[in-house]
Amino acid sequence: MEPRVWHKSYPKGVPTDIDPGRYRSIPEVVKQTCERFAERPCFTNMGVTLTFKQVDELSAQFAAYLRKDLGLAKGDRIGLQMPNILQYPVALFGALRAGLVVVNTNPLYTAREMEHQYKDAGVKAVVIMANFARNLQDVLPALGEGGVPPKVIVTELGDLFPTVKRVLINAAVKYVKKLVPPFAIEGSIQFRDALSKGASHEPMPDVAMDAEDLAFLQYTGGTTGVAKGAMLSHRNVIANMEQSAAWMAPRFVEGEEIVVTPLPLYHVFSLTVNCLLFMRYGAKNILVTNPRDFPAFVKLLQKERFTVLTAVSTLLNALMNQPGFGEIDFKQVKITVAGAMALQRPVAERWKQLTKSTIIEGFGLTEASPVVCCNPVDGTDRIGTIGLPFPSTDIRLVNEEGQPAVQGQPGELVVSGPQVMKGYWKRDDETAKVMHDGWLYTGDIAVMEPDGFFRIVDRKKDMILVSGFNVYPNEVEEVVAKHPGVLEVGAIGVPDEKSGEVVKVVVVKKDESLTEQALIEFCRESLAGYKVPKFVEFRKELPKTPVGKVLRRALR
Repeated sequence: MEPRVWHKSYPKGVPTDIDPGRYRSIPEVVKQTCERFAERPCFTNMGVTLTFKQVDELSAQFAAYLRKDLGLAKGDRIGLQMPNILQYPVALFGALRAGLVVVNTNPLYTAREMEHQYKDAGVKAVVIMANFARNLQDVLPALGEGGVPPKVIVTELGDLFPTVKRVLINAAVKYVKKLVPPFAIEGSIQFRDALSKGASHEPMPDVAMDAEDLAFLQYTGGTTGVAKGAMLSHRNVIANMEQSAAWMAPRFVEGEEIVVTPLPLYHVFSLTVNCLLFMRYGAKNILVTNPRDFPAFVKLLQKERFTVLTAVSTLLNALMNQPGFGEIDFKQVKITVAGAMALQRPVAERWKQLTKSTIIEGFGLTEASPVVCCNPVDGTDRIGTIGLPFPSTDIRLVNEEGQPAVQGQPGELVVSGPQVMKGYWKRDDETAKVMHDGWLYTGDIAVMEPDGFFRIVDRKKDMILVSGFNVYPNEVEEVVAKHPGVLEVGAIGVPDEKSGEVVKVVVVKKDESLTEQALIEFCRESLAGYKVPKFVEFRKELPKTPVGKVLRRALR
């Protein structure tokens, strides 16, 4: 890449370019890393640890099961629907070694959300945690090709560590007010039995993969409310992993890091940074199954020695307000990374005051695998900015006409680089809306400072960001509009101390007896918890354009 303004601000030792072709596939990265750090701890959860060698062996067994017993072939899609448990990386690496395309799915999705995503992706198998399997059972008949529903592998927390007491297992999956009991899907197989079957086969080489082959369909709303699968190739994800590795090189040492992972691995930031980047570094990865159990999370941080913590701004803020936080030893912590949502300045300043550890903020989006920019890790970070573009990443700011914005003036941030997706799965029309001549139009409005640091100043799109998770107004409005008592609706995001933003809907009633609580309960049936409106406001009319479109900006 030709020199850019921001290159002069790069920390010492960080290259301006990386080699996205260093590895042909993610399994190649995993295989080499597992051989190199074989006896080191790789993933830890609830006091049980898998070494790199064990991860290699177990993922090979799972890959053999998928190929030999289920007959899945290269390019077939498989859904992974689990929180942060040991089975996730085993299933992930096993699926990729079998040549499959992974469809990461929030285990808390409702049946409606699950059906859309799995039907759109055409999944042929699903690995799901038993506590969240009932909704999958409900939609299975609607999935599959030619009337053949996908194969289901059900897992429970105890599958890889049966000695853990059931009371601990139950505590770890308390994502909702009531613990959802395990559910057995007829015709499914237990994860541990799948591993056993895979182990009975003769060892086989991984499926040959090319860098441009798809690795993930990572679903996102893009610029609209319809969930679309961002097609991320092995090259895309490896490039972002290599970019991240080059960026972190001034602070991290291979084989010595210990990272705490509360953000779920099915989220693209945690997937690339926590799961893949730190595995490449030979780090020990402490998986937190339920970070919202704050007393347990604080005890974990008090007990474990760690060098890196990655989280979202709202989680870091909540942690600082927990009893016992002051007893956590941060002396060995090199950096704290805030991803998935904007870092709030008061949180960053208080965190540094209490822990003497710097929070590093960056910027990314699913369509870029996901990281585009990041603040330096050498102490030259700048609170309030998203940092500098990654190595091998080019950024332009353009005005409404698509022309370069005047220096110092806001413009839409468009990005080009090896981490940018191939497009949206089976949606060429939607791809054309955000990609032009190899440039990805992010919908975020930014300003570049003279030394190449960027600041996000506005959003062109109406996305709502709840604790790092995207919520698209169209989807919420579609559900609300189905209520017989609703005439019109507009959904917006409003500020919230705990989660950054929450969903609010402004409604024109068709039935005057409709109440706020009744509408919220109606939404719970079709929307994951973080998408459910927290506020409902009733009005006589909504602001609209001359053609009748609801003006969300006016509502805000």
